Amino acid sequence: MTDNQLWRDEYWLVLMQLYLRKPVGLKPLYSKGLVSLSIELHIHPKYLYRQMFRLRELETPYIEKLWNTYAKRPQKLMREVKWFRQVEGFGNAKEFYKGVEVNETFEKDFRPLPQEPSLMPVTLILVLDLYFRLTPSTMVVETPEVKELSALVKANPSVIIEAMDVFRCCDPYLPKDNFIISPLLIPCQEIWKRYGNGNPEELSALASQLKEYFKS
Repeated sequence: MTDNQLWRDEYWLVLMQLYLRKPVGLKPLYSKGLVSLSIELHIHPKYLYRQMFRLRELETPYIEKLWNTYAKRPQKLMREVKWFRQVEGFGNAKEFYKGVEVNETFEKDFRPLPQEPSLMPVTLILVLDLYFRLTPSTMVVETPEVKELSALVKANPSVIIEAMDVFRCCDPYLPKDNFIISPLLIPCQEIWKRYGNGNPEELSALASQLKEYFKS
């Protein structure tokens, strides 16, 4: 099921509420608020971001009417959103999507790993990006970049290094001296398959966007 098939006009209300949240304006693609709403709606953040851009540009008469009705009436908007959530079962995922086939994709990237709850797949994407920026000798907890990433994602530096060690085993350009046993092996392999052999500049751009999730 594609994002535009899941979209309903009522969602403009919750999207407008997010847009008006301080600081008012277009929210970064992977800001926590936008990602949380995306997970709730099962609509990819990229689609909601485009919709928020349309909202800002007053792209249709319907959107313009929404602005005229709610932009300067935050309390009215809050009541409408609250009513919508209650009536539609918005806060209850099982009821809200009852009878609707939902194939989760991006949602899984923002959930803690069963193997290591302090990490998520999106965290491993940031670790992989840093992996390509460091040399093996600097992949240690004392390295400033490791400490900086650790503080950003709120994970122990030793866990970051463990993930890097696993990525080293995934790297086809490095000799395989030892077989590693780690609970992070499977999730790291999955991230490597998705990004390890791709364009490092694209990975870097994605990592830069994903950092917004941890900053907000």
